[in-house]
Amino acid sequence: MNEMPNAQSANNIDEKLRLSKALQDITNRIHAAQNIKQILVDLKDGILNLFNAQSITIYVVDKQRNEIYSMFLTPGTELKEIRVPISNKSIAGYVANTGKFLNISDAYNQSELQAIDRELSFDNSWDKKSGYRTKQILAAPIFHKKQLMGVIQILNRKVGQGSFSPDEKGLLQEIAEVLGIAFFNQQRFATRRKTKFDYLISHDLLKEDELESAWEESREKKETMENFLMGKYKISKDDIGHSLEEFYHCRFLLYNDKTVIPGDLIRNLKKDYLRRELWVPLEKKDGYIHVIIDDPNNILKRDTIESLLKTKQVKYDIALPEDIVKYINLFYHSPEDEHSFTELLGKLDDEDSAVEDEEGGDAVTESDSVIMQLVNKIINDAYARRASDIHVEPNIGKKNVEIRYRVDGDCALYQTVPFSYRNALISRIKIMSNLDITIKRLPQDGKIKFRRSTGDEIELRVATIPTQGGVEDVVMRILAKGETMPLEDMGLLPRNYREMTNIIAKPYGMILVVGPTGSGKTTTLHATLHHINKPDRKIWTAEDPVEITQYGLRQVQVQSKIGFDFAAAMRAFLRADPDVIMVGEMRDFETAKTGVEASLTGHLVFSTLHTNSAPETIVRLLDMGIDPLNFADALLGILAQRLVRTLCKKCKEQYHPHQEEFEEIVETYGREDFAKLNIPYDDKFLLYRPKGCDVCDKTGYKGRMGIHELLVGSDEIKRMIQKHSSVEVMREQSMKEGMTTLLQDGIIKSLKGFTDFKQVRRVCIK
Repeated sequence: MNEMPNAQSANNIDEKLRLSKALQDITNRIHAAQNIKQILVDLKDGILNLFNAQSITIYVVDKQRNEIYSMFLTPGTELKEIRVPISNKSIAGYVANTGKFLNISDAYNQSELQAIDRELSFDNSWDKKSGYRTKQILAAPIFHKKQLMGVIQILNRKVGQGSFSPDEKGLLQEIAEVLGIAFFNQQRFATRRKTKFDYLISHDLLKEDELESAWEESREKKETMENFLMGKYKISKDDIGHSLEEFYHCRFLLYNDKTVIPGDLIRNLKKDYLRRELWVPLEKKDGYIHVIIDDPNNILKRDTIESLLKTKQVKYDIALPEDIVKYINLFYHSPEDEHSFTELLGKLDDEDSAVEDEEGGDAVTESDSVIMQLVNKIINDAYARRASDIHVEPNIGKKNVEIRYRVDGDCALYQTVPFSYRNALISRIKIMSNLDITIKRLPQDGKIKFRRSTGDEIELRVATIPTQGGVEDVVMRILAKGETMPLEDMGLLPRNYREMTNIIAKPYGMILVVGPTGSGKTTTLHATLHHINKPDRKIWTAEDPVEITQYGLRQVQVQSKIGFDFAAAMRAFLRADPDVIMVGEMRDFETAKTGVEASLTGHLVFSTLHTNSAPETIVRLLDMGIDPLNFADALLGILAQRLVRTLCKKCKEQYHPHQEEFEEIVETYGREDFAKLNIPYDDKFLLYRPKGCDVCDKTGYKGRMGIHELLVGSDEIKRMIQKHSSVEVMREQSMKEGMTTLLQDGIIKSLKGFTDFKQVRRVCIK
């Protein structure tokens, strides 16, 4: 009768002995751990074995950020970090904030959580990613002498229902006490031996003995510690940067050759001195001068810097010595020119010529050799940086002249020039453009033929505009001689490419490419002409200016000032036995009328218009007065396009978007049309976003591509043109026939990872 209870009692004693031995063993291992990372990652499973549970997370407190953090290994054995704010909004954060135990029977039961605290909620994002289903949670604060050290959290009992038992709660209390002592000792030890590379050890990128030997080896090889670690142990530059940021509590900056030269800040500093001392000012922002330096903790060096810059308002950032030297070389010397920007400004000062005249101008003239070199450098640098436009913007009130470049559609500051040189700078550009320097109150436009030192010739279209304060802005568009792109490389979707090749193969008719200035219309026209450019076809083009030259075409530059405009050029072409005519732009009724007539008399006519979409183009031409019957007969197709920035191929990042982001894309595309794409929202639905690297200057974008909307002149569309139908009616019909709008085309390209939705929305509406 008593054998059964005695057996159970013996089993209970055995279980307690086993548990006590296991607890002692894991306690010894915790205290023997070399660092906190080893406890969080390597010893986690050993602690979990004490509990009849499925998962464990151990957090450490980060007082500076008011967060708790943990580490875990991904399936690819990459070490990742998870951080949780110390607040009542999450379970672990609540335990850290209040110092209370939590024993929850169902994490998804909101009423149970609300009974604990109104703010408390369970973040199920990890469950969604992993397919794991969290049920019970037992969480305890980790203290040492009333000081919060972290949180330990046990998930999901393997057997039984309801919350964890009192015995399991007591066991967790014991483990928390052991961890509290261990964390305290680890932090005390870390404080005693803190170095600027501790981040590498705590993130398991380097072992302590490797770091100790690296100090000695780097000294023997007379190499910087950072370069030695990157070379021997393959530590990435980014990880070195994170380590330095954590140690010095400032930003880590990489070299960027697109940085604006801070002429005002370095004018009185010597290049050799800065190279020797390894520091240089980068910019003045929000009242502070930002300086990069190799050691922000060097008090003596900081005192010298503040003395030379004559201000205490200095913020210090860390950079590697070689990057600081690169910045100094960039600021004081450019391989593109004999003189740097700073040296040229210094020469103007040395000549003592920057004396203001009574009108607030200056005594520097447009014929001074230094001003000539300055303008040449602005143009050369713009070409080297792939800029499409140069903006020279004088400011009133004795402020500097700002020079901005437009690269890949976005403007960015390149350089500033002291206000006293603005008149000479503008006058020099006017002289190069053959403009009247005495006229300052009227807009003017001209051209510059600029030959670089390499022998390349650049043509610039120049516009001057009088602005507030009696100054003039100058905008120069670089018309570099471009190469013809094949039609296959234009980024057309399969339907658009198929329809485009069909209509350009027709013997006669009219094809229009439409969009705003700078949307790539000329490039597209030349790509289509290249596709049909064969010896059996005579092709005439009238352009303003001729930007792309192509063998086999007879290209003409129009001269509006002498009466040789597009309409006159087209009339001349019709007398010169053409098969194909390309007219740069249909600016007026006469050009459009002549184009329609030419297409009806057996010629294939290409041209451009500045309209927003393909259907709107039809209405625009009809409003000009073009005969609907003739135009309907002539029209083969209209291609509307925009240029959108593309994601950098080197660093673009794949991610799984939230349901809200997916729904926004669906609504923007059109729910019915999107359903035809058969793209469901599930775990496999991924998009790409910009990240930023050295290749793309930390922007996340590199280059541009076209997005298109091709309206084909079908029989139904021709009937609608004759009836003078509205834009919306023609758009709906075209979409029924397979047309994708500009916005839809862009969304498809964002789904394929070429760009992102944000960039598509920037350039088109419908």
